[in-house]
Amino acid sequence: MYAIIDDKGRQFKVTAGDTIQIDRIETGDEKTITFDRVLLVSGDGEPRIGTPAVAGATVTGDILGEVKGKKVRTVRYHRRKGFHKTIGHRQKYVSVKITGINV
Repeated sequence: MYAIIDDKGRQFKVTAGDTIQIDRIETGDEKTITFDRVLLVSGDGEPRIGTPAVAGATVTGDILGEVKGKKVRTVRYHRRKGFHKTIGHRQKYVSVKITGINV
């Protein structure tokens, strides 16, 4: 069984046991997260497609911790002025292991 979930505008195809990286959220002391915006549930029989979300469907997951994305480097440059500047960025994500799909 698999589901397609929407989290802050990004869509993920997940099954039980998958590990995904979502944008950083304030977790506090929580160790689990519930995604209630499920766009599609499929696997046994006909797929259930939501308009826009499947009513009553949720996906639960365990929060594994914070991780950093890959390093992105950008160069600013003004021609004929002798101006060069390197800017770097690393996006922070939260790693989530999917534990179950509830329909």
